[in-house]
Amino acid sequence: MLRSALKEVRSARSALTTDQRSPAEQKARPPPVTRLHLSRHGVRAACRRQEKPKRETEMAKLTESMTNVLEEDSMEQDIESPVTIHQPKLPKQAREDLPKNINKECAKRKIQRYVRKDGKCNVHHGNVRETYRYLTDIFTTLVDLKWRFNLLIFVMVYTVTWLFFGMIWWLIAYMRGDMDHIGDSTWTPCVSNLNGFVSAFLFSIETETTIGYGYRVITDKCPEGIILLLVQSVLGSIVNAFMVGCMFVKISQPKKRAETLVFSTNAVISMRDGKLCLMFRVGDLRNSHIVEASIRAKLIKSKQTKEGEFIPLNQTDINVGYYTGDDRLFLVSPLIISHEINQQSPFWEISKAQLPKEELEIVVILEGMVEATGMTCQARSSYITSEILWGYRFTPVLTLEDGFYEVDYNSFHETYETNTPVYSAKELAEMASRAQLPLTWSVSSKLDQHAELETEEEEKNQDDQNERNGDVANLENESKV
Repeated sequence: MLRSALKEVRSARSALTTDQRSPAEQKARPPPVTRLHLSRHGVRAACRRQEKPKRETEMAKLTESMTNVLEEDSMEQDIESPVTIHQPKLPKQAREDLPKNINKECAKRKIQRYVRKDGKCNVHHGNVRETYRYLTDIFTTLVDLKWRFNLLIFVMVYTVTWLFFGMIWWLIAYMRGDMDHIGDSTWTPCVSNLNGFVSAFLFSIETETTIGYGYRVITDKCPEGIILLLVQSVLGSIVNAFMVGCMFVKISQPKKRAETLVFSTNAVISMRDGKLCLMFRVGDLRNSHIVEASIRAKLIKSKQTKEGEFIPLNQTDINVGYYTGDDRLFLVSPLIISHEINQQSPFWEISKAQLPKEELEIVVILEGMVEATGMTCQARSSYITSEILWGYRFTPVLTLEDGFYEVDYNSFHETYETNTPVYSAKELAEMASRAQLPLTWSVSSKLDQHAELETEEEEKNQDDQNERNGDVANLENESKV
């Protein structure tokens, strides 16, 4: 549609700028007319000559603008034009609190997490010179290895021990001369039917795994073989206990159980019982419960002391009900964990406008014992400033059905906006205290007020006493009469 309009504009412009008459017609004289007609014709021609450049200029501007529009429409831009950027639809309260000049660099600034959302700590240990400490606790080191390395070590340990003892069995047979008397019925070998390294390796496997096929057996004429049999049996039992125990602990690690403990994607700040509170939600996806479940939270924020010492990633405890016992959970259905923002809270002086400027992280830790295995598991998550929503609450997920309660985990992470003041808890407390006391209140005015009340009470008591005296006088007069 725009292209057709552009063609029409270009054709009109060419019609105005070019004369379609032939040279003979241009040289031809117009027919004789009256003086009035000539004057009018001349005036019109002069007006047309004056208006022609204006029209050409306007048509040129219009053509240029439409050409630019078509070129912008046809070009494939990698970066969106500022005209096409749509601002997100914000609530009225958020639009009013939105700063006029937003620093794009600050908006794009990314806060480095201390603990990731999946609970893994984002800390790497470098330049560790005392690596021998890992070998002193070899069992934990093997358990912490990845599965591919753990399986590789499992196979290699058994293979090496079988080959090692198979080599010793072959050396004993070779040194005793059993290899030279193969098939001699009068010769008593150390191990019957052992005729090479392969057969010695198979005998080693049978000895360590206690399979005992009955074809290769040790005789009583070989004391060194009996001692080796005892050593291999004991070492084989130790290797079995160590490796099987390592694999069992690796399989039954409570880390997998912690994956079914979920935290809400965002934390919220809103009013609860007239107090500003920081809240987040936790839930358990399994029917087997977490025994003795407890929750705690830490604020990770760098600080500088009064003496000038800089403490990176300083940890501050966030009270989530330690003194009241609310931190001990009966985690059957999703629960909302609340932190009251009071004078002991690190969020005491933080308002809605100041919250996005803070570089902080809230780490939440849920601990408890697995009901099925009795092992302790721990689930972790974290919230940075962009994941803390001011003025929101969590959508209820628990409904009462016919004879049971149902939890809708589709709404587990959903929130809805609510009326919440944009001031910090400290400012709200100050406003509440000013609302309860007169604006001109002071100690002297309070003392003056007490003095006035005492004076009024004394005058009232004196009036009552006068009235009583007057009544008594009247009674005396009446009695005299």
